[in-house]
Amino acid sequence: MSDSARLPAPPTVHLVGAGPGSPDLLTLRAVRAIAQAQLILCDDLVDPEVLAHRAPDCRVLMVGKRGGCPSADQRFIHGVMVREAKAGTRVVRLKGGDPFVFGRGGEECDALRAAGIAVEVVPGLTAGIAGPAAIGVPVTDRRHAPGVALITGHAREGGREPDWAALVASGLTLVIYMGVARCADLAARVMAAGMRANMPAAVVSAAHTPQQRHARCTLGTLAATVVAQGLASPAVIVLGEVAALGADALLQFDEPEAPTLLTSAA
Repeated sequence: MSDSARLPAPPTVHLVGAGPGSPDLLTLRAVRAIAQAQLILCDDLVDPEVLAHRAPDCRVLMVGKRGGCPSADQRFIHGVMVREAKAGTRVVRLKGGDPFVFGRGGEECDALRAAGIAVEVVPGLTAGIAGPAAIGVPVTDRRHAPGVALITGHAREGGREPDWAALVASGLTLVIYMGVARCADLAARVMAAGMRANMPAAVVSAAHTPQQRHARCTLGTLAATVVAQGLASPAVIVLGEVAALGADALLQFDEPEAPTLLTSAA
């Protein structure tokens, strides 16, 4: 038997995406990971009903991060995961949405692996796709956009702003996370980068929850609409032609003409 065969398997932490809002949007793999956990480090945006899948003796530590609110320090989160995993605890880091989409999942993977701990990532539905879908907006509808860009509206301290000019020139649907608090500034920047003021826009707040609300507007009226409708975080902003699609769309696109049927002569 080789030396490597005698080595014990490294402890493993599961980074699990809970999806946006409704607990029935969990994947089966996420449910299994939660059910097997002995400790769950849970974000604030995770629906409490998701935790109903945990074992009765599973501990839960709330470590959420919300803009403008007291938040758990990221180094503290890393430290707890490393300490507990090395002690043999089955640890799940439970996040709203997807761990790798504005969820600091990459940072947590690096910290765990540096400590000799294996990581398994369980993807979840991200709000940038599922939020617009909740109001019938297909972010990559091929008739109107060649793709979609998921963008943070809250750059880290000292971080640079997105290259709005390049994004506007790309013709991609823009989905902005964490942007409602500064939507007036964001709208001004995007218009200065070349996007027209009457570009369709939509805001979806608390997607897939009983508190879900949304509004459709244009880029030029985005800030006023957010204020008038009282839309708040968590929310995503959609900019692009696709924002006009859906059951309650502001704009209607022409349907193609029906094809002419050819019949054989009698």
